[in-house]
Amino acid sequence: MSFAASTGAGKLPFVVWVLAAGTFLMGTTEFVIAGLLPDIAADLGSSVSHAGLLITAFAVGMIVGGPTMALATLRMPHRLTLVLALSVFAAGHVVAALTSSFTVVLVARFVTALATGAFWAVGFVIATAAAGPANATRAVSVMMGGLTLANVIGVPAGSLAGQVTGWRGLFWALAALAVLAAAAIGRFIPRTEQRLRVSVRDEVRALRQGRLWLALAAAVLIMGGVLAVYTYITSLLTDRAGIPEGAVPLVLIAFGAGALGGTAIGGRFGDRRPMATTIPAAAATALFLLVLIPLSTSQVAAVALIFLMALAGFTINPVVTALAVRSAGDAPTLASALTTSAYNTGIAAGSALAGQALASSLGVTGPALVGAVFAGLTLLPLTALAVTMRRATTRTVARGGPVPAARTTAETTSASART
Repeated sequence: MSFAASTGAGKLPFVVWVLAAGTFLMGTTEFVIAGLLPDIAADLGSSVSHAGLLITAFAVGMIVGGPTMALATLRMPHRLTLVLALSVFAAGHVVAALTSSFTVVLVARFVTALATGAFWAVGFVIATAAAGPANATRAVSVMMGGLTLANVIGVPAGSLAGQVTGWRGLFWALAALAVLAAAAIGRFIPRTEQRLRVSVRDEVRALRQGRLWLALAAAVLIMGGVLAVYTYITSLLTDRAGIPEGAVPLVLIAFGAGALGGTAIGGRFGDRRPMATTIPAAAATALFLLVLIPLSTSQVAAVALIFLMALAGFTINPVVTALAVRSAGDAPTLASALTTSAYNTGIAAGSALAGQALASSLGVTGPALVGAVFAGLTLLPLTALAVTMRRATTRTVARGGPVPAARTTAETTSASART
């Protein structure tokens, strides 16, 4: 694949920013529903807890779409895959905006998620190829930054727009933006591309590393904990904290700011001290969610704890993602797709159980309790990871002598992935 823009040292090609914009758009779609659930439920004749299945359906679509589309589109032209994904994404929103059937909206969300999985699976490959080896990590970070900014800007803005125009108006706007994104992709992705010859058998064989699955388990649990609360955050804020519905987008900004800060913290400290970063963050997330239950009657405390929950929870994400990809050895593409599936498995499980808790006698505090349990359970795979990494470090030192501290984590992880 040839990208003329990739020749500039230290400068990312424009296509990376186009892909990040697509990630921003799709991340907004996945999470903006949380701020509009009461309106959607009322319009479609459903309860709020039942309407939460719209988030679950998208997560399930991502679970299936991530690894499936990563393998299914390996030999398709990248530009065609991205344009088709965005076209299906737009069509799904149009169908949802036109129907009055909850079931049709649910199916449309699932199909839209499949398209999102295809976009992300191919997008990361294109971004790293366009940027070149020297800037590949930066390119991936920019794309992931699009997803984080979706929480900071896209979700609050979309929630506000949905309150003004109705959720159907928001869906029409998202469809139009997807069409524009498809046009931009068609313009900036080259027509001639190198098709990779990839053995599915080799990809699957490389996924036998136990450390990979521990990292994926941590991804499932921490995302399940955070999203259990986030899915039904509107009900908690309006019914218990007494925050006006019109002010909910402002609280979503606080959540997004916490997520952005946590992602930055994890990226800053995760390479050198992955377990010293993630284990305290998981414990803090569980603690903040437990404290949220009694203190959510206070508006100030509720907003502060939601910010801190996002800050601590999202600190874990970039670290376990990097550990999963490195542990996969020869199958980083499929491992990356599986990480996306793991996060969405957590979203599906967390939001589903939180919906049950919301409908129970626990009421609006139920999702926070579910989230605290998920976050607490994250400590189990993280502790197991810490033990295996320590053992790998000990073996490396025993075989080859002292290992410089700054290099121990990366080298022992890579060595373990090869053995």
